[in-house]
Amino acid sequence: VQLQESGPGLVQPSQTLSLTCTVSGGSITSNYYYWSWIRQPPGKGLEWIGYIAYTGSAYYSPSLKSRASISRDTSNNQFSLQLSSVAPEDTAVYYCARQFAGAFDYWGQGTQVTVSS
Repeated sequence: VQLQESGPGLVQPSQTLSLTCTVSGGSITSNYYYWSWIRQPPGKGLEWIGYIAYTGSAYYSPSLKSRASISRDTSNNQFSLQLSSVAPEDTAVYYCARQFAGAFDYWGQGTQVTVSS
């Protein structure tokens, strides 16, 4: 299984950050897999943003729930993150990952997103 993030590396404050994760080697609709977005701000630890389940249901971190939206495109085996009203503190490396039985077993390489005017 391989995951690859894509999207703009620079986003202006107050705009919406949009990233896509393309999955190969496995279907995002396969039972019991959850497809997550995770970020790591500079000098800080990993922060889980949310996931979209194999059923299509999405669940978010309470701290980001009001701004985050995760969707999927099953025809292209992709899932996407939108984070609205971004600010400089949303600057981070953003990762997509697969979760199974409570563990993240496959990760993308990560993509740097900088929020700046």
